[in-house]
Amino acid sequence: MKDLIEQLNDYDKNKRLSAVKRLYRLYEDGIIQKQPVDFEYVNNHIHTTYSFSPYSPSKAVWMAFISSLSTVGIMDHDSVGGVNEFIEAGNIVNIATTVGMELRVDMSGTRLEGKRINNPDQEGIAYVAMHGIPHGQLEKVSRFIKPYQHERGNRNKLMVKNINALVGDYGINLDYEKDVLPVSMFYDGGSVTERHVLYALSKKLMSRFGMGKNLADFLKDCLRIQIIPGLEQLLSDDKNPYYDYDLLGVLKSDFVEKFYVPADKECPHVTEFIRLCEETGSIASYAYLGDVDVSVTGDKKKQKYEDDYLDLLFEEITRLGFRAITYAPSRNTKEQLLRIKEYCGKYSLFQISGEDINTPRQEFICKALKDDMFENLKDAAWALIGHEKAASSDLDKAMFSPASDAKFVDLNDRIGYYKSIGKNALSYM
Repeated sequence: MKDLIEQLNDYDKNKRLSAVKRLYRLYEDGIIQKQPVDFEYVNNHIHTTYSFSPYSPSKAVWMAFISSLSTVGIMDHDSVGGVNEFIEAGNIVNIATTVGMELRVDMSGTRLEGKRINNPDQEGIAYVAMHGIPHGQLEKVSRFIKPYQHERGNRNKLMVKNINALVGDYGINLDYEKDVLPVSMFYDGGSVTERHVLYALSKKLMSRFGMGKNLADFLKDCLRIQIIPGLEQLLSDDKNPYYDYDLLGVLKSDFVEKFYVPADKECPHVTEFIRLCEETGSIASYAYLGDVDVSVTGDKKKQKYEDDYLDLLFEEITRLGFRAITYAPSRNTKEQLLRIKEYCGKYSLFQISGEDINTPRQEFICKALKDDMFENLKDAAWALIGHEKAASSDLDKAMFSPASDAKFVDLNDRIGYYKSIGKNALSYM
């Protein structure tokens, strides 16, 4: 069984899917058990190796299934390359899937221009998500994002050059072609992100200084990186099985600003993003971050984001054509999310749960969903699935199409209708 689990991340997609089939047969035979749960958990925001993650699309689906998620959604940065595999793996294990793509957009010319929005690295650039992409529109989305992937690669190379200027005196040299691209799915339509660059750097640092206190001291004393006590303890432990990912988190939190090159050409304008969503029948979603005190994943430092200007934020994203807000119940305080829910109600915005899974330390189950205040997020996940099924068959039936706008009195009616479609069809290729 261990070999099959390893094959879930094989280079060959066919071998990955074959491993899913064989593991599922072991489950049907009673040899493998699913994790017991006491709630209907959903997650619409799982990253795969097609952006950055320890999980291929096949392994992400298997982990979701064995963790007893009721629904599972793929959400890679700047790529839909893993979507078809994700859907097929979902069909194999009979788990409901939904598909999307996360990207950054340029907010210039809007009232959010120049503001720190939801991006730790750059003002005026916002993280957004396409949710519920109709399956027949995936090729169009892929064509749209391809030139931006190319521009991102150009910027990555500049950042690698900056990194080498910072670490070269310590006997470290990072090669974009030899070190960064091989840890990505670039060859199969995957994106290459800052996390790939940092993961490749993490491997170099571990090779140079080993795992443990020597490396932690190097980060603090030579690179002037601030490490919170909990993470410093993890980096001082040479037996830590997730050392590479914990190191990446520390670098993401406090090293990026030292080598960062501003993103420009790789970020479509927000109006282009909204147009793409409308043309494909996808749901344009704003990804709420909120002011960060203590980051649950350790990759964001304490910082102010959107909470001081929520009135302006919601007015502007509604004017621009956003239809939904996606947020992570485990990431924010209850007070923050009660405000967001209130604003979503005021502006009739669909609410989507999105636990950002991209490290092996994270559980696929978000226990925060058990709070009654998030009951709507389960219905939303099934409505997303229903939307995908309807929109994949006929764009006129998409959840937020003009025909749909005319059909329903309010958002709850709309969600209820698409939830019923999603609940009645687990397999909808």
